[in-house]
Amino acid sequence: MLKKQRELFCCYYAVLGNISEAAAKAGFPAETALINGMECLRSAVCRKKIGELRELISGKGEVIAGLKRLAFGSCKDAVVLAFAEELPPADIIEKLDLFNVSEIKRVKGGGVEVKLFDRLKALEKLFELENAFSDRDKAAGLIKALSLSDEEVNDVENNQALT
Repeated sequence: MLKKQRELFCCYYAVLGNISEAAAKAGFPAETALINGMECLRSAVCRKKIGELRELISGKGEVIAGLKRLAFGSCKDAVVLAFAEELPPADIIEKLDLFNVSEIKRVKGGGVEVKLFDRLKALEKLFELENAFSDRDKAAGLIKALSLSDEEVNDVENNQALT
């Protein structure tokens, strides 16, 4: 189980960049998540895996991961905070997953107003990015096809005729 948790930690840490959160999501106990995560980061194998994963998701991958987290992430901690009778202590707030929260403020009546990021906008942006990347891939294919020499075109046509 520990090996599986370490692998999950690497995946979560590559995306989230937060030791405690990644360790907790990987299945380590919340009380020891920071310590367990730091132990994972001491391992050369884990650091290498995290580097490889970050390389895979760098650039557009991080943006897409963030948008997916906004679109599909949990809001349960924000609901708990909004309906709490009184403000929880700082150590409890620190453990809450408030990634989807865009704004928190106290209202005059003594309550708390919690605004969340718009899930539909995140989904729209994901859709736009996916279309932009697929259009770019199509354009790259067209440029490659246009840049083929006559000999390469004949080779491609002959290979297609054989299949």
